[in-house]
Amino acid sequence: MRLDRFLAGKISELSRTRLKALILEGEVEVSGRTVKDPEYRVNAGDEITVEIPEAEPAKPSGEKIPLDIVYEDKDLIVLDKPAGLVVHPAAGNRSGTLVNALIAHCGASLSGIGGEKRPGIVHRLDKDTSGLLVVAKNDKAHRSLSAQFADHGRTGDLSRGYLAFAWGVPKPERGTVDAPIARDPRSRVKMAVRKGGKEAVTHYEVLRKYLGADGKPVASMIECELETGRTHQIRVHLARAGHPLLGDSVYGAGFQSKAALLPQKAQAALTALNRQALHAFRLAFSHPTTGKLLSFESKLPKELAVLEKSFKKA
Repeated sequence: MRLDRFLAGKISELSRTRLKALILEGEVEVSGRTVKDPEYRVNAGDEITVEIPEAEPAKPSGEKIPLDIVYEDKDLIVLDKPAGLVVHPAAGNRSGTLVNALIAHCGASLSGIGGEKRPGIVHRLDKDTSGLLVVAKNDKAHRSLSAQFADHGRTGDLSRGYLAFAWGVPKPERGTVDAPIARDPRSRVKMAVRKGGKEAVTHYEVLRKYLGADGKPVASMIECELETGRTHQIRVHLARAGHPLLGDSVYGAGFQSKAALLPQKAQAALTALNRQALHAFRLAFSHPTTGKLLSFESKLPKELAVLEKSFKKA
């Protein structure tokens, strides 16, 4: 058996990625000899020693940013992310992110995920998507939650539900979009349905229909359930089906003129929204330590609630 796989089976507190990094850094000895090859074949009788360095301070710094915490224990945090908050520091967003806020909030309770004292980002929401997000506080929780998200709920309790306000009404009103997604070759900021892309499956159901000024259906509220977790998945799939999200300037730019079909109050609410109308309202998963099912729901944030109330219902 490979050395990294062997250690992953023996040291459950650390992820295989972290153990592989320790091997490459020369922190693993086999029978008194330093081995830096993760593919080294472990033999019967080998004596293996792993030196785990003290976690380094996080590269991102802590910042006191308000957090809407729904649930927290020693292993994880579930929070309700507002639109406009970037999840992780990156080019153009080195500060003011969710990670910066979590480092400040958690303090010494964070373990050394990946060799740094930082929260473990298991999944992400787009900057301008609001809703529920779970974050690991230690490596063991990170490993368990990552496995659940990688499985996409096919064999476990993981469930992710979104509420989307889209142009038009999909036909049929309940169904599945199964279309692979990859980077759009014409734009660095967009994804697209492309042959050879990664598998992407979205289940949807129309919950409500909204009437335009002429009394005909012009938009709808759609519940989406993810079976996979690709970048911009719901936005791409609904746009490909001809029903881009309201307020989505990336995938729904061609539908901006449709705002004139909305009632006056809905037009004003959409103008004030200034982001795509997408909210992660449901999240369920197995607790990484107890195995207990944890399930959470989030109400529409104020700006989406105002939009919803401004419509004329069919």
